[in-house]
Amino acid sequence: MYQDDGSGRNSSYGGRREGGRSSYSGSSEPKPVKAGDEVEVKIEAVASKGDGIAKKDGFVIFIKNAKEGETVKVRITEVKERFAIGELIS
Repeated sequence: MYQDDGSGRNSSYGGRREGGRSSYSGSSEPKPVKAGDEVEVKIEAVASKGDGIAKKDGFVIFIKNAKEGETVKVRITEVKERFAIGELIS
């Protein structure tokens, strides 16, 4: 589903798109989430694969089955260099 091609971009989504830049600048900063964390986030957009996109302190989180505009509670299941994957818990 999600592939980390080593470039720091999510190749399943074709990397970054114009205007969708994150304020999170990468590996020199500690990531604001870790696997197992439960966080409440607002879904800001929907990716081309249909997953919701949210941000926590500028760090992108992809959430399957989340809809744009929703505020949801998610459990972080995986953390990559430049994004995380979460699952809905409420």
